[in-house]
Amino acid sequence: MNITRRYALLTASALAVAGCSTATEMADPGSELGAFFEEQFEAVVASSPELATQLGDRRGYDRWDDETEAFAQAQLQRARTAREFMLSHFDPARLTPGDRLSYRLFDMGVARQEENWRWRNHGYIFNHHSGAQSNLPAFLINAHQVTNVADAEAYVARLNGLRAKMDQLIANSEAAAAQGIMPPRFSYEGTLSSSRNVITGAPFTEEADSPLWDDFQSKVNALQIAQSDKDRLLAGGRAALLNAVKPAYERLISVLTAQQARAGVEDGAWKLPNGDEYYAARLRLFTTTNMSADEIHNTGLAAVARIHEEMRAIMRQVYFTGDLAAFFQFMETDPRFYVADSPEGRADYVRQATAAIDAMRARLPQYFGRLPRAPLEVRPVEPFRERAAGLAFYERPAADGSRPAIYYVNTFDVHAIPTYQLEALAYHEGIPGHHMQIAIAQELEGVPRFRRFLTFYTAYTEGWGLYAERLGKEMGGYQDPYSEFGRLVLELRRAIRLVVDTGLHSKRWTRQQAIDYVLANQPAGEREAGRDIGRYIVNPGQATAYMVGQMEILRLREEARAAMGARFSLSGFHDAVLANGAVPLEVLGELVREWSGA
Repeated sequence: MNITRRYALLTASALAVAGCSTATEMADPGSELGAFFEEQFEAVVASSPELATQLGDRRGYDRWDDETEAFAQAQLQRARTAREFMLSHFDPARLTPGDRLSYRLFDMGVARQEENWRWRNHGYIFNHHSGAQSNLPAFLINAHQVTNVADAEAYVARLNGLRAKMDQLIANSEAAAAQGIMPPRFSYEGTLSSSRNVITGAPFTEEADSPLWDDFQSKVNALQIAQSDKDRLLAGGRAALLNAVKPAYERLISVLTAQQARAGVEDGAWKLPNGDEYYAARLRLFTTTNMSADEIHNTGLAAVARIHEEMRAIMRQVYFTGDLAAFFQFMETDPRFYVADSPEGRADYVRQATAAIDAMRARLPQYFGRLPRAPLEVRPVEPFRERAAGLAFYERPAADGSRPAIYYVNTFDVHAIPTYQLEALAYHEGIPGHHMQIAIAQELEGVPRFRRFLTFYTAYTEGWGLYAERLGKEMGGYQDPYSEFGRLVLELRRAIRLVVDTGLHSKRWTRQQAIDYVLANQPAGEREAGRDIGRYIVNPGQATAYMVGQMEILRLREEARAAMGARFSLSGFHDAVLANGAVPLEVLGELVREWSGA
């Protein structure tokens, strides 16, 4: 759920703060203000073919986004001009509460876009965790649907256009590197590996089909068209892979190899130009608070201590003799907690995760008034990116219903997905977690589309996901004490993130110091700890948002319960939290207090 450089520049409203009223009366789509918001949404979608595709919109289906500095500057100016028009043409005092909320979100969104413009080149475009080298083929495989010949031709056009797209991204990466903005040397190993994976296999090498060739063939062969048309499309796709995709990735591999040779070993954001200011801005961006790095660090230390005590209670419940470290070792090594390291074992994990989500889906009406219409599927991460991808993540459904929401679980390393953590992961990424929140936001009626589709606040989104893990217990999950321990392990990981993220980027910890802290405080092997720390290194600040958001949602819940007494209901609270889509934590507090009367 990260906010990329791309969308940080495109969606002024997506980076907004403020607002103070529940959106019980939303903008009339036919009203002047509603028309203004629709015009701005259309301008953003029209300028981003990739965003349009993700929304199920075929505009620009044969093109990639423009990654040039000139385009980014034009987008910033467009946002400023739009805000100036809004401020001069609409009086917030005369708006409905819902319109006023949208007005303020749009206004403050542009201001926040301006604030973060300074750091637009500080992100690592190519990195081992979520770099463009993996995201581009994943986009074609997962987002580019092929339902007719024109869609397939657009796929081929995008394959052919990937060379120019990669050239723009490489130019940006090289310009950043010239300013001393490069990932640490270790990150290049995974980035190069995932880059080579894209062009390994047919038609590039004498092996099984490469990921893109396999995907394109499957999509074309599924069409109900003449074989001659299929042959023509497949020939075009094969040629594009060989003549555009292959040289694009070969050049990327050459550039990254050269960068790796001169990359440093320092891990934290502090090493970057004005690194301390950059990290402070990242913390504000992701947590939507003004918490300092020290405050976040100390909050994490306190949470780690609390969760360790709750874990000791589980140890007593299962009659384990030994200390917490010994229990961690037991949970890490006992084979009962892992599926078989085989295709059958991996498929069994997906089956169990699907069953956990299905069980929660049946209980939703007791805890929510609002329910999503979009379906949700559980899938394993595709082989071409599983080595470098995260442990689990959610992909939103297409707005037009053409694509379901997907909970991706990475089954590459079965030891990284113990079954005692299965429920908590499924609840976070699926139901009652991100699917409830993101699908519902997309389906809100009467809400401007910029708020339904373009607004991202990590503290709200991931805070809800972590809150949903705990909510799963209240909804009847975690009947096995080992599964409850798994929930605590995942909460502990988020607490540890507060400590190690600030340690790395503010206190100048080394990668090994951060890994050692993880190994000393949670059940994890060296490889898992290294993977987690690698993620935090290349995406400073993002990992702090989970627990900051969860703690605020829990605090607001108890505040509302105290204010409402017997009138309080979890269903009402959840609907209040989800009623307006993603908002900053300060705004969420105002919305919940308006609902509760606190």
